[in-house]
Amino acid sequence: MAGTVDIGAACLISGRNLPFILHAIAGGVLAQASFDGGTRTAILGAILQEVMGVIIAAIYVIAARFAPILERRWIAAGVAYGVGIFFVMNYVVVPLSAWKAAPHFSPSGFAKNMLAMLLFGLIVAFFAHRAADRRAHKQPAP
Repeated sequence: MAGTVDIGAACLISGRNLPFILHAIAGGVLAQASFDGGTRTAILGAILQEVMGVIIAAIYVIAARFAPILERRWIAAGVAYGVGIFFVMNYVVVPLSAWKAAPHFSPSGFAKNMLAMLLFGLIVAFFAHRAADRRAHKQPAP
């Protein structure tokens, strides 16, 4: 869910349409050629986005199993995780991608993208919290 919301946020922040965003994501492995691939590279972008979203969520869920405070204090933990996601994606993943791009800093762009990642972190933390709550309230088998 967080990955899908993130694509919508990217559309809103950039003012670009969904196909453009999906091609830009595929550009992480194909660079500029992603814009020449039509539907296939847009689908690749969607798959990459969802896979990254699942991996990012899985990291949080695994960490929460070892540090239950991440499940109990899910709002603060989700915000902190969102900050971490922002910095890792912008200053590690994107520069190492086929784009080899360093992020361009502007206060507005920073704030918008940080808010999107805070939302991403909160969504992940909420679902991890909810799953932990369900485990805690599960009735033992007879």
